[in-house]
Amino acid sequence: MTEPAQAFWLRSPGQGEIREAVLPTPGPDDVLVRTLFSAVSRGTESVVFRGGVPRSQHAAMRAPFQEGDFPGPVKYGYLTVGEVEAGPEPLRGRTVFCLYPHQTRYVVPASAVVPVPDAVPAARAVLAGTMETAVNALWDAAPLVGDRVTVVGAGMVGACVAGLLTRVPGCEVQVVDTDPSRADVAQRLGASFALPQEAATGRDLVVHASATSAGLTRAMELAAFEATVLELSWYGDRPVTVPLGEFFHRRRIVLRSSQVGSVSPARRGRRTYAERLALALGLLADPVFDVLVTGECAFADLPEVLPRLADGTLPALCHRVRYPGAPTTRPDHREETECSE
Repeated sequence: MTEPAQAFWLRSPGQGEIREAVLPTPGPDDVLVRTLFSAVSRGTESVVFRGGVPRSQHAAMRAPFQEGDFPGPVKYGYLTVGEVEAGPEPLRGRTVFCLYPHQTRYVVPASAVVPVPDAVPAARAVLAGTMETAVNALWDAAPLVGDRVTVVGAGMVGACVAGLLTRVPGCEVQVVDTDPSRADVAQRLGASFALPQEAATGRDLVVHASATSAGLTRAMELAAFEATVLELSWYGDRPVTVPLGEFFHRRRIVLRSSQVGSVSPARRGRRTYAERLALALGLLADPVFDVLVTGECAFADLPEVLPRLADGTLPALCHRVRYPGAPTTRPDHREETECSE
């Protein structure tokens, strides 16, 4: 057996704690990883933290290395970057990304980790899961050259999608959010910004990522005739109400879901999950995506920080978690963090 590790567990809805985890001895095809950074997927993990996963979705929403069951006790999370301490020779000493919960060290099959490219700092690589969601969204949405595109909801996923859309030649990208402070994020990603009441109409494509009924309604209002509204939000057990009698039928709007759990049908026959994740990691070589990291705390502070992220008292896009021995990060002047080691 290897030495003990520590893991964050949701003891019950709204109550988190650090627990000891005893690791198995790695087999010949396993890796032992020491975690450097993880990140809180604020939308999904907030729903999990408040116990909002519908019973019908308990199986579908399991994370790859989750322990326990919803609503708790459960060990949940899937944005982790670490260094391989033991395992097959090609991986030893490498920085890798893994869909693992918040834990100081862990053992997984070598096939479950993806090497982080040398051009991508470990601290930025925690965005890989979000970038993978954004890649899948663009495969689903299939934006065309010159499209007028709006992203409603400038959270972690919406901002990442906007950052990719600005790279499509000729695309006019506008980010819409109720929080005016998101204007800086949008502009640094190369998009314009508008409050909901000021947003441009007649859009060829609208991507919705605000996880609110009001946001989805506004997305439909902004869509042009026969345009597509791509829904990226996950609402958990919250009901959603939209006025389908107003814009939906008259404009022949297509409302389509996109979810990272399946590779988009547009690429499913030609891309594997591993290839999609490798693509996402490669795209993170661009330092512009550092704008998505708006806070950082120590692993030991997670039981106090996650409730504040879940209820919105600590605003954040990507909230990064730093582990003992991780390389020093230089705080961005925008960071909203109040906790550090």
